Amino acid sequence: MKFETPAGQNPIDQLKVVGKPTDRIDGKYKTTGTAPYAYERHGVAPNQAYGYVVGAAIAKGSITRMDTAVAKAAPGVLAVISTLDYPKPLPLSQSNTAHLFGGAGVEHYHQAIALVVAETFEQARAAAALIRTDYARTAGKFDLAKEAPNAPLKGGSSDEGSAAPPIDRVGDFAKAFAAAPVKIDQTYTTSDESHAMMEPHASIAAWNGDKLTVWTSNQMIAWGKRDLAKTLSLPEANVRLDSPYVGGGFGGKLFIRADAVLAALGAKAAGRPVKVALTRPMMANNTTHRPATIQHVRLGATKDGKLTAIAHNSISGNLPKGDPETAVSQTKLLYAAPNRETYLKLAVLDLPEGNAMRAPGEAPGLMVLEMAMDELAEKLGMDPVQLRIVNDTMVDPEKPERPFSQRHLIECLRTGADRFGWSRRNAKPAQVRDGRWLVGMGMAVGFRNSMVMKSAARIRLERDGRLTVETDMTDIGTGTYTILAQTAAEMMGVGLDQVTVKLGDSDFPASAGSGGQWGANNSTAGLYAACTKLRETVAQKLGFNAADVTFADGKVSAGNRSVALRDAARDGAVVAEEAIEFGDLDKKYQQSTFAAHFVEAAVDAYTGEARIRRMLAVCDAGRILNPKAARSQVIGAMTMGVGSALIEELAVDKRFGFFVNHDLAGYEVPVHADIPHQDVIFLDYPDDKSSPMKAKGVGELGLCGVGAAIANAIYNATGVRVRDYPITLDKHLAGLPQVA
Repeated sequence: MKFETPAGQNPIDQLKVVGKPTDRIDGKYKTTGTAPYAYERHGVAPNQAYGYVVGAAIAKGSITRMDTAVAKAAPGVLAVISTLDYPKPLPLSQSNTAHLFGGAGVEHYHQAIALVVAETFEQARAAAALIRTDYARTAGKFDLAKEAPNAPLKGGSSDEGSAAPPIDRVGDFAKAFAAAPVKIDQTYTTSDESHAMMEPHASIAAWNGDKLTVWTSNQMIAWGKRDLAKTLSLPEANVRLDSPYVGGGFGGKLFIRADAVLAALGAKAAGRPVKVALTRPMMANNTTHRPATIQHVRLGATKDGKLTAIAHNSISGNLPKGDPETAVSQTKLLYAAPNRETYLKLAVLDLPEGNAMRAPGEAPGLMVLEMAMDELAEKLGMDPVQLRIVNDTMVDPEKPERPFSQRHLIECLRTGADRFGWSRRNAKPAQVRDGRWLVGMGMAVGFRNSMVMKSAARIRLERDGRLTVETDMTDIGTGTYTILAQTAAEMMGVGLDQVTVKLGDSDFPASAGSGGQWGANNSTAGLYAACTKLRETVAQKLGFNAADVTFADGKVSAGNRSVALRDAARDGAVVAEEAIEFGDLDKKYQQSTFAAHFVEAAVDAYTGEARIRRMLAVCDAGRILNPKAARSQVIGAMTMGVGSALIEELAVDKRFGFFVNHDLAGYEVPVHADIPHQDVIFLDYPDDKSSPMKAKGVGELGLCGVGAAIANAIYNATGVRVRDYPITLDKHLAGLPQVA
């Protein structure tokens, strides 16, 4: 099905099932421990052995010798695979920056260099400790600040809607900035961050002749199948991935990692199925992370707050073949200003691979831009909400002929300010106390692009009238099972309990996958297309004119004639498979999502400890397909924002090039005690230029801007501006108001 013109009235607009706050149909399995995650799929292949991955003990250099003899002779050991068994690194896939296995070279710390396969996990782990490896260490680059001055310009794309060229100029920024009566010129930093999802990277692999099946934890099944086939030099037709449940990914499972590759190699070597899970330290150092940034923002404005000049520049680091963190992308679209400059620089670092993490680009970029806007508002003596309103735009600032498909940011701001009680905020910092606590309010804007892409699904009307949906789309904790069931139920006129959804199998039609907050809109649109085809087939079988027919209450009706839906499958199941394919509406119209974030924070005047008291997000993201699941996504993203702003930081050992705090004891993430009640408001503006569903996405929008809202609230509470994230107490303690 082609989507080339704005969506008109269609069956989804009935909103009998879609748009309702619906419990997740997979929730009962997850809360009872019966949802089969990758490592727990004991029944998919008999006689599974256990693999344990050995990681490199240096960050850069080469392996000169590896002695595996003792390990091979250890109790229970079935096979030992060494990276030296492969003279050259395995082929680099389309998605990976670092090689996953093979060759003597070491590109980063904890690069996989061996796999031990044994009868039990404990035997594999014990034997792995018996491998003796000699290295030739070479000097590496591990310090972003040190390398930043010589970093070259380099554009890049997150492949998730955030992209920027090496340098982009509109108008004459230097002249306009020099002439601006009010200016901000500041440098800010954000830290390296880990995905820290609960479920580790894990895979079970089994061979049947030359055909490979991998039961894994992966967000993008079609990508994973493609990349695993390339890495192992197999035809794609010989590879199957299956991932019905994913225990969190946040971008860290967009691509195959060493667990999948080594499980496959281990299964081949051992002659039986092998399961592999990466340890928590390997998740931090072997896989990917969000790179740290050094960002420079310059804003020039008139005395009434109109931006005349805006510049946002960012430097990040990555391995030689990597891309930069695209932190300036949103600045190209968010605020009107006639004179603009953005650029990206990339320093080559020998740290583990930097790659996509929830809202890549916008998450760290808005942490900075929206703090700078707060600083500008204070310098102007202007309300921060009003400053954003004054600089709103309904068109792409760099391409004024290209309007936004929809943009209700001002309504987000005004609605949020009213609901949050923003008028009670004291604009002068460090004035509000509650006992020993300094209390402040802050706000920021959220922005995230909405991407459309081809997505397919298959739907089958069974003999008993039930519907079965099949697509390789994944549910990474987002509620995919439920929104797809809602879509099928709405389109075919049945109850939600009459729909079975099957996900995550590469033998199913290829969907858009889970990433970039594009999953919900595109996967449901693909199912919409399949349902449209099924409706036509059913109508024809039952002798109806497809244009006049209605599907409701398990019946197909037209005029005064009504037939049970199940009658169409009397002679056998009726199957329809179709994909949604998009025209150029996303090129004619800038399709984005918007939010206004409001935070109340308190800082202990004696210790500097920060606590979040209230949080509110107002989101403009098209039609919300399931408000209950969407709220869950937004408050989860807001929680991640608390982590980014206050506690999350991968500490780099700049001598030896690794992340020191590579477990959940040292890498702190927010827990229940850190998070107050969170409010979420969704504006109701279906976007007919987005898809037949008129939806967009919201799972990453909820993170964008939160960190800056927290930082701005802490400044309002204390009067101490910290421009180095995370804002830990040591960074503002000395500047807090005197308590005696």
